[in-house]
Amino acid sequence: MSRPSTWLAWSLGALSAIMFVAAVVLFFVTRSVQPPSSWGTGGLSDVLIFLLPFLAFPLVGALIASRRPENPIGWICLAVGFFWMLNSMTSAYGVYGMVANPGSVPLAAQVGSLGEWLWVPAAGLVGSYLILLFPDGKLLSRRWRPLAWLSGAVTVLLSLSILLTPGPLGDLGGVRNPFGLEGHPWVADALKAGRLLLLLCFLASALSLVMRYRRSGGEEREQIKWIAFAASVFGLVYLAATIGAIFVRDIALDVTGGALTPLWLQLLQDAVSLSSAGISIAIGFAVLKYRLYEIDLLINRTLVYGALTATLVLVYFGGVATTEAIFRALTGQQEQPQLAIVVTTLVIAALFNPLRRRIQSFIDRRFYRKKYDARKTLEAFSTTLRDETDLEALSDDLVGVVRETMQPAHVSLWLRPDSSQREKRGASA
Repeated sequence: MSRPSTWLAWSLGALSAIMFVAAVVLFFVTRSVQPPSSWGTGGLSDVLIFLLPFLAFPLVGALIASRRPENPIGWICLAVGFFWMLNSMTSAYGVYGMVANPGSVPLAAQVGSLGEWLWVPAAGLVGSYLILLFPDGKLLSRRWRPLAWLSGAVTVLLSLSILLTPGPLGDLGGVRNPFGLEGHPWVADALKAGRLLLLLCFLASALSLVMRYRRSGGEEREQIKWIAFAASVFGLVYLAATIGAIFVRDIALDVTGGALTPLWLQLLQDAVSLSSAGISIAIGFAVLKYRLYEIDLLINRTLVYGALTATLVLVYFGGVATTEAIFRALTGQQEQPQLAIVVTTLVIAALFNPLRRRIQSFIDRRFYRKKYDARKTLEAFSTTLRDETDLEALSDDLVGVVRETMQPAHVSLWLRPDSSQREKRGASA
């Protein structure tokens, strides 16, 4: 372990933690003038739910960089946390100096405007370099070098485009961007192109991780499973929040003429923010190889219960809608009957175990075929074991099951005679 690397890693982690504390303090000082949150439950918990998950990046990065200084993954995590905390602190500083207490601190507009673009390098590092270099800190091959250079150039382009875009800064009381280039429409075009190119770089980086997984084996494949699992959880929660937002917005506009976010959707959006911490934690588990091979069980349970939950939700809402439609057709009443909810709940309770078993069997067959075949072999052997009385045949069956399920290079079985047989042999001798 290198002392300078360890000192630098933990110093950067501590600096990120200090900026986190400063951002939280500034938020609470300026909470009366904070713009309303359009994401999550908001309020006093907004800054913690929005910032706390990203604090895991510098902490995990410091842990990896101090133990594996030769692996750039730890340093990338540190840089992600540093940029994100700096982004939050500068934004809060600008709100304090421009809105809460104008003129109280120097360069409030200049420092506050940094929060408009500092998220770009953090996102570029996570979406491109962290994926391209995971898990050993090396590219899959030299063919991916152009993508690495392109990702860096696009990140810089998008950051400069946001920095130089003219116009008012909404979070800073409408003050115009002090770095904006007035009268230059090409800045807006560069901004659109930068966002599109950065998205394409993210997709290409994800493709490289898929190809790395297909070419890898053993330990490296297990490492990739960790980050793929965390990214999949984040993606599924984000997709659910996006679909929910579209559905709720359509209903709210039809009924009230304005968008109204229900509590369940706000909590789901908070879950998106919190689940982002799982990516950095999964990286720490994978790179440091702590209890690495339990990921298969986590993925299996996530697939099973995620699919089970989605199926039961569809059955629930479909059952309520169907029962309500039938009730309205028979009675002509528009009120939702409690009978629909009661009947659907009973159906859900009755379907839970059968659906879980069927989904578990499907997941095992589709994604864990070897384990599924081994389990079936052991079940068949246990059935034979109950009816088997011939010791020699039983020994052959047991050796065959071990050979089929475990696939060892050599199998041998030693049977120790019981005490009664040893006594009879001693007496006859």
